[in-house]
Amino acid sequence: MFNSLSDRLANTFRNLKGKGRLTEADIDATAREIRRALLDADVAVPVVRQFIAQIKERALGAEVSQALNPGQQVVKIVNEELVEILGGETRRIQHAKTGTTVLMLVGLQGAGKTTLAGKLAHQLKSDGHTPLLVACDLQRPNAVKQLQVGGERAGVPVFAPHPGVSSEFEVPTGDPVQVALDGIAEANSKYHDVVIIDTAGRLGVDQELMQQAKDIRAAVNPNEVLFVIDAMIGQDAVATAQAFNEGVGFTGVVLTKLDGDARGGAALSVRHVTGKPIMFASTGEGLKDFEVFHPDRMASRILDMGDVMSLIEQAEKNWDRSEAEKMAKKFADQEDFTLDDFMSQMQQLKKMGSMKKMLMMMPGAQSMRQQLEQFDESSIDRVEAIIKSMTPHERVAPKIINGSRRARIAKGSGVSVSEVNALLERFGQAQKMMKKMASGGGMPGMPGMGPGPGRGGTRKKGKGKGRQKVRSGNPAKAAAERQALEERRARSAQKPGSMFGQDFDPSSFNAQDLNLPAGFDKYLKDR
Repeated sequence: MFNSLSDRLANTFRNLKGKGRLTEADIDATAREIRRALLDADVAVPVVRQFIAQIKERALGAEVSQALNPGQQVVKIVNEELVEILGGETRRIQHAKTGTTVLMLVGLQGAGKTTLAGKLAHQLKSDGHTPLLVACDLQRPNAVKQLQVGGERAGVPVFAPHPGVSSEFEVPTGDPVQVALDGIAEANSKYHDVVIIDTAGRLGVDQELMQQAKDIRAAVNPNEVLFVIDAMIGQDAVATAQAFNEGVGFTGVVLTKLDGDARGGAALSVRHVTGKPIMFASTGEGLKDFEVFHPDRMASRILDMGDVMSLIEQAEKNWDRSEAEKMAKKFADQEDFTLDDFMSQMQQLKKMGSMKKMLMMMPGAQSMRQQLEQFDESSIDRVEAIIKSMTPHERVAPKIINGSRRARIAKGSGVSVSEVNALLERFGQAQKMMKKMASGGGMPGMPGMGPGPGRGGTRKKGKGKGRQKVRSGNPAKAAAERQALEERRARSAQKPGSMFGQDFDPSSFNAQDLNLPAGFDKYLKDR
């Protein structure tokens, strides 16, 4: 959503790098470029004026002139002002102290209210609540059915006493206000602690729409009225938000379609114009493509500083704790990292959502956006298919996978042999890295983390102890040495299993007596 704005701001700040002192002309030029970037992103003109005034006032003061790195100080100022425009602090739902919490969704038709209702219900359920969806949109064709499908996907019940209309030519029956009241009564009787009311919308703001929304609000007295707005509508977002704020009154804003390619000015304008906080953001079609809106994290994303905190929260929410403990134990015991472990880690990453979205939350990701856009999400599924096409022994001992085995694996997983080769090569590198880290060597190639490949601590290559050779230049003496060598070989070959001059009985062999490292016994199994 903010790609264009991020690129423009990044280019602007790049011009400030390396400057030991910023002149007034430098600051004016920077402010001018920021103003253009914001206007191109469809940010409302009054918002841009105030934003630029605040930046220039702070940049021309002692805050920047006395800084060791003036360029970075300007970036810091812009970041802080962005956070302020976006709301300053994270605003969460204010639940009722006693009884049922009532949430009412309002907005124009097509903004995504019904889809959002299912996502919000799923989010609340995952937080430990027991929500109930109430279908009060009786005039949009199949709106009730859509809410029922969304509720089923989220695992949340839907109160829908009226089926609504199935075409635009039907006349709506049923009273939305009464449905809302009956829905709250149903929630109280079935011990649901949250009610989410999905209301009707229009293609444009009109009196009938406002009156219906006002009647429902007056009847149910909701704890929160959430205004749902399409983040892609640009400058019109401001006028629509003002109309709903004056006509119905809302307590918070929800931005939808933030995964689109629009310029995103609505997100930077609505909060400033209405004074109401942005509470949630919808970033896709999936149930999990929904998040609490954090102004500081969004500002960091816009300025390409990343959003590591959101990544950590996603990992904590989706990562399997027992699987993590199992891997930690293997790591501590210095057991080998196997292809089964590799697949398990890939599956854990899949649970966290889209890899593209996660990678775009990393600092500096905007500079690699084109490469990330070309990332194939299905490649993870292909890796999983390749590993599942291997035998259990091949997964723990990949070195036995020869050419014929690779051809069989490729055929079984529906990929080319080259893809199998590439996976095994990548896995080999990962296995070496994990082995080195487990042995206390640190991350290969990382400064301060122990010696890695090609760095200090590696043994110089010399002449290895190869086959014993006769070294004397005297023909008679060389012949004697050769004869002695042949006699030693003959003695060692007299009995199979003799080692170092001692007899060895293969039947008496016990792997436990060798005190092998943990996990090594799997290599002694039959293939």
